[in-house]
Amino acid sequence: MNMEELIQYGKEQALKWGPSVIAAVVTLILGWILAGILTGMARRIMRKAKLEETLVGFACNILKTGLLALVVITAIQKLGVPTTSFVAVIGAAGLAVGFALQGSLANFAAGVMLIIFRPFKVGDFVEAGGTSGIVEEIAVFATTMRTGDNKRIIVPNSSITDGNITNYSANPTRRVDMVFGIGYDDDIKAAKDVLQGLIDADERLLKDPAPTIAVSELADSSVNFVVRPWVNSADYWAVMFDMNEKVKLAFDEKGISIPFPQTDVHLHQTPAA
Repeated sequence: MNMEELIQYGKEQALKWGPSVIAAVVTLILGWILAGILTGMARRIMRKAKLEETLVGFACNILKTGLLALVVITAIQKLGVPTTSFVAVIGAAGLAVGFALQGSLANFAAGVMLIIFRPFKVGDFVEAGGTSGIVEEIAVFATTMRTGDNKRIIVPNSSITDGNITNYSANPTRRVDMVFGIGYDDDIKAAKDVLQGLIDADERLLKDPAPTIAVSELADSSVNFVVRPWVNSADYWAVMFDMNEKVKLAFDEKGISIPFPQTDVHLHQTPAA
């Protein structure tokens, strides 16, 4: 092939493939720009919805990657290359990766649910995933809690959404449920007056709803009172601990007994044979 034929062949190939190459390049450029615009719009929408920044970044990266993959496949089609097999290979690879990472994907899906529906937030004291503690971080794959004795526990998000979630900090007030027993020989009215006086003297206890003081059970060895005052959630444990101590001291001062389990042992001497 001489130079003239080579030039002619180049012109023919340029005319044949030139429009397709130009279309593919334009598709890549415009697709890249459009993917950036759509990702930016999605990022603004999610931030306006006040989603966690971790979820926003992760979702936007997945969206942009998917859009760019679509752009590349479209550009390849513009060149006249069949993409059916290519798409099938990508789908099969994605399915294999999905099976391999199904645990991580379950945690990710659970993390998205936690972030969207917000059953708790950072700083709440919750019982979930088989443990309880103060929530320190809600990430895409796991939630970090701090226990009362300052241990850090990282709980997979799927473990949290698969069970019950108890949020002790969700409401501003809580009811403190306590039970105090007195002996059957003690004065019920006097004991109730003591309990009422302790309730009235504690400024941390709320007046509305009104506290409950009532005889709840005539047990085997004691007459049991339920004492149920309402407090601000932050005062719950302090009130419970203080009230237990104050009731014991007040009952001792008034001569009111608090029964405790006792065992009577009777010895019988048998006559010698």
